[in-house]
Amino acid sequence: MSSRGQSGRSRRALRWYTLLVAAMIGVIALIILPGVALAHDAVPHSSAVLDLVGFDQRLDHEVSGDLAFRDENGKLVHLAYYLQEKPVILALSYFECTDLCPLVRQGLVESLRPLGFTVGKEFDVVFVSIDPKETPETAAAVKAETVATYDRPGSEAGWHFLTGDHEMIDQLADEIGFRFAYDGERDEYAHASGLVLLTPAGRIARYFYGIEYATQDVRLGLVEASQNRIGSPIDQLLLLCYHYDPSVGKYSLLIMNVLRLAGIATVAGLALFILMMRRQESHRAATLG
Repeated sequence: MSSRGQSGRSRRALRWYTLLVAAMIGVIALIILPGVALAHDAVPHSSAVLDLVGFDQRLDHEVSGDLAFRDENGKLVHLAYYLQEKPVILALSYFECTDLCPLVRQGLVESLRPLGFTVGKEFDVVFVSIDPKETPETAAAVKAETVATYDRPGSEAGWHFLTGDHEMIDQLADEIGFRFAYDGERDEYAHASGLVLLTPAGRIARYFYGIEYATQDVRLGLVEASQNRIGSPIDQLLLLCYHYDPSVGKYSLLIMNVLRLAGIATVAGLALFILMMRRQESHRAATLG
């Protein structure tokens, strides 16, 4: 092979390796630097609030059916009303949240659309606000938006958006392992994201964490829950709902986690692409040589 061909191969190899090293540096920066920035910039009360937030798995625990809330029409209802013959997808959030909570609802709707099952027929969905100040009127507006997005005729009766007082909210949250905290200085709630699947008997069958839920997983969970079967513990990948504060110019743990995960996925994809291109180039050089 000519010295010119060898030189060209060397330059190409150097280029690919440079890109790979840059990708690895990017991964390290995405993992380390946001955490450092948060540790340095976070205000004390924010750290204290976030320490109280989490989502504990309490599989097979029975949720109290006598807990009372107001539905989106203002009617007093007990959880037992929804725990009869069908499994229930339960989510705690708050309806006026502008950060993670809408993404949880959107993620659930997107996972349910491809299902042959229909909300209100094979299962129900119950959202409970963790903010005792929220009203049935707010719940009704969020329900209307969610039902319109789901866009499946006849499903309206299966979507339930409830509000309640401190005592009922706290007891339900404790029973499903949902730990949240109110930050009075910012007038908002910090909480984890996810769904809880209940059997018709009101026992916790499965947890789904994050803001995206695989349709196949949800389908399998509903089938198992309808038979009163309890799933296994799952690994936690928690996103915490806590927003960007323009008054202090800092991102919350939620935003940093989302950015970090997205960045890592992008860089990992770039590294895989580089590796595949290197292999193709090596194979081509071997064939020609």
